[in-house]
Amino acid sequence: MSTAAPVRPQGVYSPVLTPFNEDLSPSAARFVEHCGALLEQGAGLAIFGTNSEANSLTVAEKRQLLDALLDAGLPAARMMPGTGACALPDAVELTKHAVRAGCGGVLMLPPFYYKGVSDEGLFRAFAHVIEQVADERLRIYLYHIPPVSGVPISLALIERLLGEFPGIVAGVKDSSGDWANTEAMLRDFQPRGFEVFAGTETVLLDTLRAGGAGCITATGNVNAGPIVELYRHWREDGAEDRQRALNETRAIFQSYPMIPAMKAAIAQRRADPAWATVRPPLVELNEIQAAQLAQRLAVLS
Repeated sequence: MSTAAPVRPQGVYSPVLTPFNEDLSPSAARFVEHCGALLEQGAGLAIFGTNSEANSLTVAEKRQLLDALLDAGLPAARMMPGTGACALPDAVELTKHAVRAGCGGVLMLPPFYYKGVSDEGLFRAFAHVIEQVADERLRIYLYHIPPVSGVPISLALIERLLGEFPGIVAGVKDSSGDWANTEAMLRDFQPRGFEVFAGTETVLLDTLRAGGAGCITATGNVNAGPIVELYRHWREDGAEDRQRALNETRAIFQSYPMIPAMKAAIAQRRADPAWATVRPPLVELNEIQAAQLAQRLAVLS
């Protein structure tokens, strides 16, 4: 287990899709293979994010999948596991496991079942996890995705967490879809060392120009190389063209249910039908949708 403080994550991270076997159990072998391929393209691993079907996975399954990556020799420093949970003991257990493994950070949803909760309640939740983990290596990246969670992380809450836990509360993934909110985070918190990651590559160029750290984006699963190239060359001529091309690819996937569409694309690319499997309540693309997706992607290639 690592004992050194992790290097702060930067760049492009993919919320890694979780492949399943026919019986709906996680396929560790496919997971390791996919994560290795993403790393080779320069993307980091935001395992157990929204597009990982993370909230359809048990704590034990998440631990086992993380351990499979570590056992395969993949670098923990390039991993940012999602460890937020409605039950605080689950969040504590997952976070402890990630920190002890040497992960570069953890991506933490607020407890998301109860809606309309106060900033005071959310502060107590995050503080409890931090105090129970009690490890100076802990680096939390807040996960702000109110369109899905229904529980926003306000600017005032970030301000309070930064004041109480400087260094530990290290950044945010802003998946609000509200550029004004992302801009406010960049303006108010990035100069203090708080890293702001966009929740989509469609605003990657704007985020980098405003001083942001990068993006944590679903389509990193299927288009990692070009997204990483924009991150690496955003100051150079042609950056706007790169951004437009990324947006075209993203738009195709967003015209379908995103997780089934990305899994269908990987199933086609790898000639492995099992990759299309999703856990209920999600449903895979039908044959017509999958064929149409393949045709639309082929036009861009």
